[in-house]
Amino acid sequence: MQFSKLRLTGFKSFVDQTELDILPGVTGVVGPNGCGKSNLVEALKWVMGETSAKQMRGGDMDDVIFSGSRNRPARNIAEVGLGLDNSNRKAPAQFNQMDELDVTRKIEREKGSTYRVNSKEVRAKDVHLLFADSATGARSTALVSQGQIGEIVSAKPAQRRKLLEEAAGISGLHTRRHEAELRLRGAETNLERLDDVMITLDGQMLTLRKQARQAKRYRNLNDHIRKAEATLLLIQWNTLNSEIHKSQEALKFKEETVTELTRKTSSATIIQNKAADHLPQLRNTEVQAAAILQRLNSARENLEEEKNRLIQQKEECENRLKQISQDIERERNLTSDAEAAIRNLEEEKLRITDLETNQGQNIMEAGDALEEIREEYANLESQLGTLTQESANEQAKRNDLAQRKKEAETRFSRLQTEEQQGLAELEKLGQDLLDKVEIDKYESAFSFAQQSQDKMRNYADEMEESRILANQNLTTARNESQIVQNETNKLQAEIKALTEILETGDPDQWPPLIDTLNVEPGLETALGAALGEDLSAATNNSSPVHWRSIKPEDNMPKLPSKARPLSNYVSGSQIVISRLSQIGIVDDIATGWDLFPKLKQGQRLVTLNGDFWRWDGYTSSAEASTTVAIKLQQRNRLIKAEENLKNLQEKIQLSQTLVEEADKKFEVAIKNEKKARAEARNAENVRDRAQREMTQINNSFSETDAKIISRKEAMARITADIQEVTSIISDLNVSELSLSKNEETEIKLSELKIICGDKREALVAGQTRFDTLNAQQRERQDRLKAITSQITNWSIRKNEAKAQLEERTQRKFSIEEQRQQLNQKPKILEANQRNLDESIDDAEVKRRAAADQLAQAETKLRSAEKDVRELESKLGQAREERIRFEANLDQLRVNSRSLEERMTERLDCNPSDLPEIAAIQDQTELPNLESAEKRVQRLLRERENMGPVNLLAESEASELEEQIETLQSEREDLITAISKLRRSISELNREGRQRLLKSFEEVNKHFKKLFVRLFGGGRAHLELIESDDPLEAGLEIMASPPGKRLQVLSLLSGGEQALTALSLLFSVFMCNPAPICVLDEVDAPLDDANVDRFCTLVDEMANSLSTRFLVITHHRMTMARMDRLFGVTMGEQGVSQLVSVDLGKAIELRELA
Repeated sequence: MQFSKLRLTGFKSFVDQTELDILPGVTGVVGPNGCGKSNLVEALKWVMGETSAKQMRGGDMDDVIFSGSRNRPARNIAEVGLGLDNSNRKAPAQFNQMDELDVTRKIEREKGSTYRVNSKEVRAKDVHLLFADSATGARSTALVSQGQIGEIVSAKPAQRRKLLEEAAGISGLHTRRHEAELRLRGAETNLERLDDVMITLDGQMLTLRKQARQAKRYRNLNDHIRKAEATLLLIQWNTLNSEIHKSQEALKFKEETVTELTRKTSSATIIQNKAADHLPQLRNTEVQAAAILQRLNSARENLEEEKNRLIQQKEECENRLKQISQDIERERNLTSDAEAAIRNLEEEKLRITDLETNQGQNIMEAGDALEEIREEYANLESQLGTLTQESANEQAKRNDLAQRKKEAETRFSRLQTEEQQGLAELEKLGQDLLDKVEIDKYESAFSFAQQSQDKMRNYADEMEESRILANQNLTTARNESQIVQNETNKLQAEIKALTEILETGDPDQWPPLIDTLNVEPGLETALGAALGEDLSAATNNSSPVHWRSIKPEDNMPKLPSKARPLSNYVSGSQIVISRLSQIGIVDDIATGWDLFPKLKQGQRLVTLNGDFWRWDGYTSSAEASTTVAIKLQQRNRLIKAEENLKNLQEKIQLSQTLVEEADKKFEVAIKNEKKARAEARNAENVRDRAQREMTQINNSFSETDAKIISRKEAMARITADIQEVTSIISDLNVSELSLSKNEETEIKLSELKIICGDKREALVAGQTRFDTLNAQQRERQDRLKAITSQITNWSIRKNEAKAQLEERTQRKFSIEEQRQQLNQKPKILEANQRNLDESIDDAEVKRRAAADQLAQAETKLRSAEKDVRELESKLGQAREERIRFEANLDQLRVNSRSLEERMTERLDCNPSDLPEIAAIQDQTELPNLESAEKRVQRLLRERENMGPVNLLAESEASELEEQIETLQSEREDLITAISKLRRSISELNREGRQRLLKSFEEVNKHFKKLFVRLFGGGRAHLELIESDDPLEAGLEIMASPPGKRLQVLSLLSGGEQALTALSLLFSVFMCNPAPICVLDEVDAPLDDANVDRFCTLVDEMANSLSTRFLVITHHRMTMARMDRLFGVTMGEQGVSQLVSVDLGKAIELRELA
C-alpha cells in the first residue's frame, strides 16, 4: 500500500484546496521560515488519526481550521484527504476489496471530526489499524523531525522498543492485543462479579427456604394470638363498662354539692359588697387630711431651703465685695503705670530729636570724602593694570616655554618607562611561551578524569540497581506485612462482632447456661436442636427461669446402641450432665428412625445436622434450625478466631521485623546511591575542570604568541617617539635663552601695588563710616515711630483703666445695698415658720382621726372577704372534683372508643363479636385480666423471638431458582469466552516475540552497516536490556565513531547523535519499509560532508525500497539531490501556496537544449 496524494482544504494556512503529489523517489519541500512547510507534515499526521492538539501546535483541535487573515475570513471547516494505492491488497479486510483508497478527515468548528474511507464513514480506530498494519501512523517513527531525533537520543531504552515493533510490523498486533486484554479483564471481572452474585443467591435460597418454614409457623401463631387478644379485649371491655357506671353515680353526687356551696357564697358576697361600698368615703377623708398635712410639711421644708439660700447669698455678696475692692486697686495701679510710661517716652523722644538735628551735616561731609578717595583709587587701578598687562605677557611666554619643556620631559620619561616595561614584558612572555610544553600533562590529566568519570558513573548505576532491588524487597515485605495486618484486622473485627452478638443482657447477673458450655466444633447444631431454648435459661437460682443443680441418678436408662451420649462432647457446667447423658448422637437420619422406637422416657436422639427425635414422639427435621445452634456456632467461631489471632500476632511481629530490616537496607542503598551519585558528579566536575584547564592552556598559548608580536610592534613605535621628544627638548632650550627679564618694570609694579593697597584701605574706611551714619539715622527714625505708637497705646490703656475704675466703684455701691436687704429677711422667715408649725399640729390631729375610722372599716371588710374566700375555696374544690369526675368519665368513654378502635384495628370486629372470636360460650368463666395479659404477652414474645418473617418466601424462592439457572448459563459462556481470549493473547504474544526477535537481528545487522557508511568507519550495535522478555525489553544503542571508544548514544556530539539516530531509523525502514518517510529538517545539525552521505543513503533507499521520501530542508546540497521540489510560499499574508518543480525533467530539457 503506497501513499499517492495529499489534499488540504482550510487546514491551517492552506485555505484554498491544495494537492501534494507523493511520487516514487525523493520529494523535497522548501520555503522560508513561517510559510507553512510543517503544516503539510501536520496535515499528514492529522489525517492518519492524530488526537492530540498539542502535537498540532494548538490548544484545541479546532485550531487546525483556518482562523482568517487580513484579507481572508475565517473558515468553519477543514478537510484533509490522503490517496492510497492498494493494488497489492495489503489493507485490512474491510477495505481490501478496492485498488485505491481515499482516506479523509473533516472537522467542523465546535462539532468534532469525522473519518471517511472512500466516502464511507468509519471509526477512528479503523483508521488507526489501517495505517498501523502498514507500519505507519500519526505517531510513527517514519515521520522524523529534528526534535524527534532528539527524543530518540533522550528516550529510555523501553521507549526505543517502539522502533523494533514498527520494524517487526507488530504495531497493529499491539493494538489488537491491548483490545483483547481489555476484553479479558472485563470478562474476568464479570466472572468474579457473577460468582459473587451466585454465592449471594445461593445464600439467599437457603435463607428463603428457612423463611418459608418460619412463615408457616408464624401463621399458626397468629391464630392463637387472635384468640388470646379477643379474650383480653373482652375482659377489658366488661371492666371498662363497670367503671363507667360507677363514675356516672359519683358525678351526680358532686353536682348537688356544688349547687349548695354556690348559694352560700352568694350571701357572703352581698355582705362583703356593703362593707366595700362604705370604705371609699372613709379613704377619701383620710387621703384629704393626709394631703393637707403633706402640703404643710412641704411648705416647712421650702422655708428651711429659703433660709439656706439666704445664707449662701450673704456669703456670695461678701465675696463679690472683696473681689471688686481688689479690681479697683488693680485699675488704680494700671493708671499710675501708664502715666509714668508716657512721661518716659516723651523724654526719650526729645533726646532723639536733638541728635537728628546735627546728623545731616555729618552724612554730607562723609559722602564728599568718599567720592574723592574713589577717584584717586580709580587712577591708581588704571596704572596698575597697564603695568600688570606688560609683565603678564612676558611671564606668559616664559611659562609657555617652561610648560612645553616640562611636557616634553614628562613624555620622554614616560616613553623610557614604557620601553623598560615592554622589554620586561617581552622577556616574561618569552618565558611563558617556553612553559607551554606542559600541555601534554593537562591532556593526560583530562584523559584520567574521563576514565574516572566513566568508572564512577558505572558504580552509580550499580548502586541504583541495588537501591531498586532493596526497594522491591521493602515493597514485598510491606505488602506481606499489610496482608497479615489486614487478616488481623479482619479477625479483630470478626471477634468484636461475635463478642457483641454473644454478649446480650447482663451476663454477670444471670449468666445463661449456653455461656458455661463448651461444645466440640461441628456439634453446635446437634446441641442446639437437643436443648433448644433451654440453653438460654440462667444458672443462677435467683433468676425466674433457671437450671437447678441436682444429683445424677444411678439407675438412669442406657441409650440405644449406635447412639453416643452428647455429654461426651460437651464440657463446662455439670448442671445439665444428666440431661446430656440421655441425649444420643446418631450418624444419619436412617439410624435415628431405627433407634427412635427404642427410646426410654426422657431420652432423645439427634444428628449432626440437627434432626431430632424425642421419646414421647416429638420430632423435628434439620431444616428447623434454632438461634441457639447459631449462637453455639458463633461461640466456636469466636474461640477459633481468637486462636488464629494469636498466631497472626506472632506473624505480625516477624513481618514487622522483616520490614524494618528491609527498610534499613533500603536506606543504606539510598545512602550508597547518593554517595555514588555524588562521587560521579565530583568525577564529572574533575573532568570538566581538567577540560577547562586544557582549553585554557591552549588559549593562553595562542594569546601569548599574539601578545609577543603586538609588544614588538609597540616597542618600535616607542623608540621612534623617544627620538622625536629629544629633538623637541633641544629646540625649547634655545628659545628659553633668547628671553630677557625686565627688573625695572617689576619694581615699579610692586611700588604701585603698595600705594594702591593703602588707597583701597582708605576707601573701605570712608565707605564704612558713611554706611554707619546712614544706619544710625535710620535707627533713630524707626525709634521715633515706635515711641509715638507706644505713647498712643499707653494713653488708651490709661483711659480704659479709668473707665473700669468708675464701673467697679458703681458695682460696689449696688452690692452693699443688696447686702443690707439680705440682713433684714431672716426676721420675716422666723415669723412665717411659727405660724406654719401651728397649722401642721392641727392637720396631724385630723388625719389621725380619719385613719382610725378607716382601719375599723377595713377590719370589717377583711372579715367579710375571709368568709367569701373560704366559701369560694370550698366551691372551687367541689367544682374541681366535679370536673375531675367528668374528666374521668370522659376518659373512660375515650378508653371505650379506643378499645373499640383496637378491636377494629386488631380483630376487625365489634364488642358483640368478641365471645365468638375468643370461642367463649359463658362469659362468667372468663380468666382474670392479669393471666389474659400474660398469655398475650407470652404469645407475642414468642412471635417476636421468631424475628422478621418473610411471608412471600415461597414465591421468591421459585423466582430466585430461575434466576440462578440463568446466571449459571451466563457463567459457562463467560468461562468459554475467557479461555478463547487467553489463547488469543498467548498466540499474539508468541507471534510478537518471534517477529520482534527476528526484526531485532535484521535491524541490528542493517544498523551496523549503515553506521559505518554514514560515519565513514567506526562500529556500532544494538542491545536488548532491562528484561528477558523481548516484548518488555528496552533497546540500547552502543556506538563508536571513528577514533572514539564504544559508548552509549547520549555521550556523542549533536551531529554524531543525529547520524546515529538516522542510521537506526533507516535500518527500521530496510526491515519493514513504511509507505512514506517524512524527514523534517533532519539535516540541520550536519555539516556538508555528512549531508552528502545522508543524501546518498536516502537516494539508495528510495531506489531499493518501496518507501517514498518527503524531505523538508533548507540545505542547498539536499535541495540539489531531490528528484522534485515543492515550494511553499506565502504571497498573500497568512495564506500558504504550493508550487512544484520536477528537477529530473528540468535536467532533460536542459540537455535537449
